[in-house]
Parts: sequence; C-alpha cells; structure tokens
Amino acid sequence: MLASIGYAVAYTGVGIVLLTLGFLVLDLLTPGHLGRQIHEERSVNAGIVLAAGFLAQGLVIFSAIWNNATSGFGEALLYTVVFGVLGVVLQAVAFLVLDLLTPGKLGRHVTEVSFHPASLVLAAVQLSVAGIVVASTWP
Repeated sequence: MLASIGYAVAYTGVGIVLLTLGFLVLDLLTPGHLGRQIHEERSVNAGIVLAAGFLAQGLVIFSAIWNNATSGFGEALLYTVVFGVLGVVLQAVAFLVLDLLTPGKLGRHVTEVSFHPASLVLAAVQLSVAGIVVASTWP
C-alpha cells in the first residue's frame, strides 16, 4: 500500500505541474493576467476556457497513467510527462489556429467580462484536442 501511496503522490505532483504549465501557456495566449480576469473581472469566458483546459489536460494525464501503468512506474511517469506536455503544446497550437480562422482576436474574446460564444468554441477545441491525444496513448 505504501508504494501505491507514493505513486499517487508522484503522479499527482506531475499532474499539478502539467496543469500549471497549461495555465501559464493559456495566460500567455490571452491579454492581461488570466487569474485576475477570472477572480477580479469575473470573466465567465476565461472561466469556461480555463476549466475546459484543466479538464482536457486532466484527461490526457489520466489516460497516460492508465494506459501505461503496467509498463512500470518510471516508464509510466515518463509517458505522463511527455503526453502531458504534448497536450499543452497541441492545445496552444489549436488556440492559435482557431485565432487565425476566426474574426477578431480570440484571446481578447476569452477575457471579455460579458459572455462571448467564442469561449465555448475554444473550450470544445481544447476538449477535442485532448480526445485526440488520449486516443494516441492507447496501445
């Protein structure tokens, strides 16, 4: 049981680092400070997009652990890091592509205080990209 507790702590630590990385990348892609947009400006759009990003990244992390756990702890942890970073990078690429394909600046729409449907579209893109990455982790 102690080994399983250690694994849980290690995977959770890596997961928190990957979620933080995802937050920082999304913060770079949007104007202003994303945390302030959510907590002080009360931007529903930023909240929707960040929540979808966290869910998407969590699915990628879960899948990498679940599908590689029988490989041994070290290898599974490595898969988790690699696919987690890949998920963050591909979500950022999807953000930039969507920004090019739609009018206006997506980052600005995401941080608007009043609801903007672009936040739902971006949330769907993030979850879709995560689904693709999750599918790629299966043997």
